[in-house]
Amino acid sequence: MTAIETTAGPAVPARHWINAEWTESAVTGQSVNPSTGEVVGEFRDGGDDEATAAIAAAGAAFAAQEWSRDVNLRARAISQIADGIEARSGELASRLSQENGKLLWQAVFEVDTAVQWLRYNAAACLISSDIGRHADITTDVHFRSSPEPLGVAGIITPWNAPITLTARALGPALAAGCTAVIKMPAQTALTNTLFAEAVAQSSILPAGVVNIFTESGSSGAELMVSSPEVAVISYTGSTSVGRKIVEASAPRLKRLNLELGGKTPLILLDDADLDAAIPIVVSAATMLNGQFCVTGSRVLVHRAIADEVRTRLSAALAAVQPGPSDDPASQIGPLIDRASAVRVDQLVDAALAHAVPLVRGGLVTEGPLAAGAFYRPTLLEVERLDIPVVQEEIFGPVQTFEVFDSDAEAIHRADATEYGLGAAIFTRNSGRARAIGRELQTAGVWINTWGLLNEKFEQGGYKASSNGGFLCGPRALEQFQQIKVYGEVTSVQR
Repeated sequence: MTAIETTAGPAVPARHWINAEWTESAVTGQSVNPSTGEVVGEFRDGGDDEATAAIAAAGAAFAAQEWSRDVNLRARAISQIADGIEARSGELASRLSQENGKLLWQAVFEVDTAVQWLRYNAAACLISSDIGRHADITTDVHFRSSPEPLGVAGIITPWNAPITLTARALGPALAAGCTAVIKMPAQTALTNTLFAEAVAQSSILPAGVVNIFTESGSSGAELMVSSPEVAVISYTGSTSVGRKIVEASAPRLKRLNLELGGKTPLILLDDADLDAAIPIVVSAATMLNGQFCVTGSRVLVHRAIADEVRTRLSAALAAVQPGPSDDPASQIGPLIDRASAVRVDQLVDAALAHAVPLVRGGLVTEGPLAAGAFYRPTLLEVERLDIPVVQEEIFGPVQTFEVFDSDAEAIHRADATEYGLGAAIFTRNSGRARAIGRELQTAGVWINTWGLLNEKFEQGGYKASSNGGFLCGPRALEQFQQIKVYGEVTSVQR
């Protein structure tokens, strides 16, 4: 295998990794740095042909049975992939920050997290991947269950966190004994190739077990969803696309694991420690430049502290300094592209019909940052719940400011959207926080913090944020397995 150049300048066109070979496609795209608008490299843009080849390779690798039957091989291979990512962590983080626009320290954190999550799954593979249950029902009847891998797993990952979100699905899929076809986003094509290199360096991974292609469109992903050879789809992305996947997969009743959109409420109760809470609320808006499924996009504040929070939060958001993703002084980087920044600005303009702008923020149109896709944080005070800025995921650094008078009203407001990924509660009374948390229709509840995740605990969603599956934690492998039950009569009367 020839190493692919990963310097800060133009790179060798990023390619696909299919059946343990680097492959190219006729269509070429350009990777753009959203901090500057400059082209940083080219990539081979995949589609139906790459998806077809990848599915065939993954199917053949699964049929060979070595991978699905050898738990020790799987654990060692997952560990080697983690080692490969760790060895390339500097390159991966630098390239991810350049292509995606997230601040460099956040890209470093993402790569490190992917390594941790894969190593967790290497261990989980040995501990629980092939463990079922057994019981003597009577003296003559014995039952046992055995988990088995579903087959080929189709993994579709988004551009906002392509390394961790690919690893989050790939780890349990491989641990369960599945083979994988991964469709990665064109916005991070050069990063994708580095990730594929980390997979390719494994000395024991059988050919075809992991296949990776980059696609700017959706035809390859659609083929994965509809293919009878793909047993399970793991998708992270928007709820609107999730609904299309459900519809397209329905004729085959395909297993789905979908983590979708969010509209995370941050609830500040009247006894919240504001010195601690305000910086967290700001981070919840600016982390990943506001392009995060659990971005803290709704700030719900008890009326008793609303004036103070309004003043302090407005000042803090207005002071956030945008800048290039690789500049340590930058406090928020660019959105993924200029079109996204314009889209967010149009949504904010439309919201002003129902909102009071506390911090207008907006597009950076002057000075050295004007060539990039920078968007300053925005804070809009609203009362109504039935308006788009409250109901719809914006995917940018935009927060609404909403006032409530009681815990019951806070719960009502928090649950007023179709989303249910996460919520945060700020209070000095942990019992009160847990009582509110029990009532919230959300899969994750943070108390006096936000965005805290751990590979040992499940990640999922309620309502339109998920179809009920989990990634991470001990239940993650189950998403890629089916259960076979054996009933046996242990003594036969003749």
